[in-house]
Amino acid sequence: MPIRTATARWQGNLTEGSGTIKTGKGGIQGNYSFKSRFEEGEGTNPEELIGAAHSGCFSMAFSKALSDEGFTPNSVETVAKVHMDKTDAGFSVTRIDLETVGDVPGIDDAAFQKIAVAAKEGCPISRLLSPGAEITLSAKLA
Repeated sequence: MPIRTATARWQGNLTEGSGTIKTGKGGIQGNYSFKSRFEEGEGTNPEELIGAAHSGCFSMAFSKALSDEGFTPNSVETVAKVHMDKTDAGFSVTRIDLETVGDVPGIDDAAFQKIAVAAKEGCPISRLLSPGAEITLSAKLA
């Protein structure tokens, strides 16, 4: 398997400085700052990028799991809400809420839910993040 890379450059102090984040092949690139991370400023932040990685990984894992069970999805759309809180150890990602909607012909809700939970458990990014953060799942059929 290839090794994936990303880079970040920060200039200046914590509160007044600024930075850029870029994935290895340049598919995602953005500016970030103290305000975009800890307030509501313009730009991205590491937590949004974790959310993007998690929602993308889960959507693919869920699509595969559905197909493996004989249900080819038309689409799977997932939002990852990353919660960062101040803890005794400092700022920490404490919870990620995955909210997914699947357009999956021929499946009932019980099977959809069972496959969604299994996909969450098997998603590589979920496995990476779950020891340190609670991961919740809300799965709905379109």
